[in-house]
Amino acid sequence: MYYGQIKYNDIANGEGVRTSLFVSGCRLKCKDCFNSATWSFQYGNEFTKEVENQILESLKPGHVSGLTVLGGEPMEEENQAQLLPFLKRVKEVYPNKNIWLYSGYLHDEDLVKGGRKHTEHTDEILNLVDVMVDGPFVSELKDISLRFRGSSNQRLVYFDR
Repeated sequence: MYYGQIKYNDIANGEGVRTSLFVSGCRLKCKDCFNSATWSFQYGNEFTKEVENQILESLKPGHVSGLTVLGGEPMEEENQAQLLPFLKRVKEVYPNKNIWLYSGYLHDEDLVKGGRKHTEHTDEILNLVDVMVDGPFVSELKDISLRFRGSSNQRLVYFDR
């Protein structure tokens, strides 16, 4: 897996101060995407154990609420396979930090068993996620007044743990 960017002390992609990982690779290619450079699965840098360790270290301070994973598209099959062990590690080291995940795929349609993006990793990933922003960005529904979303069709899905 590759990633395009890591933002430390990010306050735009979830509640509180966060570390945000922008993974590479997206087949949705939404019109007017804010991060179209990450559509390529080879964009940016390789996601290595050293990078994982840097992210884990960035989550250590008490003022950091958690991790956000976005992209690109985290729920592309290739990305799910790499994200699952990393997200498990995050939850093992920081059980009280939350994980946000942004996906253009719908939680209750595309990511359920039998859905077009459901893999052997999907259910475990979603069990580690606390908040998901789902749905593709729709340029015609763009609304800058929405918190943590770009268009009004996108939903905030809170998982009770």
